Amino acid sequence: MKTILITGSKGQLGNEMQQAAVRYPQFNYIFTDVDELDICDKTALDAFVKANSVNFIVNCAAYTAVDKAEDDVKLCYKINSDAVRNIGEVADSNGIKVVHVSTDYVFDGTNHIPYTEIQEVSPATVYGKSKFAGELALLESCKDSVIIRTAWLYSSFGNNFVKTMMKLGSERDTLNVVFDQVGSPTYAADLAEAIMKVVSAENFVAGIYHFSDEGVCSWYDFTKTIHKIAGISCNVQPIESKDFPARTPRPHYSVLNKAKIKSTYGITIPHWEESLEKCIKILQ
Repeated sequence: MKTILITGSKGQLGNEMQQAAVRYPQFNYIFTDVDELDICDKTALDAFVKANSVNFIVNCAAYTAVDKAEDDVKLCYKINSDAVRNIGEVADSNGIKVVHVSTDYVFDGTNHIPYTEIQEVSPATVYGKSKFAGELALLESCKDSVIIRTAWLYSSFGNNFVKTMMKLGSERDTLNVVFDQVGSPTYAADLAEAIMKVVSAENFVAGIYHFSDEGVCSWYDFTKTIHKIAGISCNVQPIESKDFPARTPRPHYSVLNKAKIKSTYGITIPHWEESLEKCIKILQ
C-alpha cells in the first residue's frame, strides 16, 4: 500500500483532503500540519519521509494572507518558496512524487481569455511572487512533480468568502461587493478530488496544470448566488474595485483554462453553482 503525506492538513484544502481520502482506501495517509512536521526544516522532512516510507507528498501548506504578505515578506517566501524547494529536493532524493498547489496570483489578471499553463506569468504581489518562486523551486528540484494552480477557493472548513458573505448578509441590510473582478469560485472539495485523481492515475504526468470549478462570475454575482442558495435577504450593491481599496491589487481576471488537466487525467469538473449548493448545505 502506497503512502501519501499531506502537509497543511488543518487548512481548507487539507481538511477536504481528509474527506476525500475516505473514498480512496487503497492508500495509507499521513496528515500533518506545522505542529507535527515543519516543512521549513529540510532535515526533519527527510527523516520523516524515510521513517514513514512516503510515496507521494501533497503540499497543501501555504502562506495565503495576501495583504499581510506585503509586510511579512521573509516568512511568506520561507513557506511558499523555500519550504517547497525542501519538499522537491527531499522528494527527488527519495523517489517520491509531489503534487503542489499554486495560485492564479502568478498572473497579473489583465487577460481577457482564460489563462493557459504556458502563458507567461507576471505576479503583482509579494504573495504571487512567492508562489511563483515556489513553482520554479519545485520544477528545478523534482522531476516527478505536478503543480496545480487554482483560484477563489472556499470550503465548509476555515475562513473564506462564502462564510463571510453568509455572515455579513445575515447581519446587515446592505452589502457593497465588487463587480469588476471576474473568476471561477472553486470548492476545495472538488480540488481535493482532482488531486486524488492525479495521485491514483496509472500514469503520473508531471507539469503545471490549472484547476477551478466550471463557469465564470464576479464577486458580486458570487455573493448574490450565495445569498440566494442560503435563503438570505440582503441588498447587495455592485461597486468598482477603486471604491473598495485593498492593500494589494487583486487580479481583475482570474479565469483559468482547465483543458490540460481534464484531458490528461480524465477529470470532470462541476459548475461552481452546483458545488456551492453542496457546500452551503453542509454549512446550514
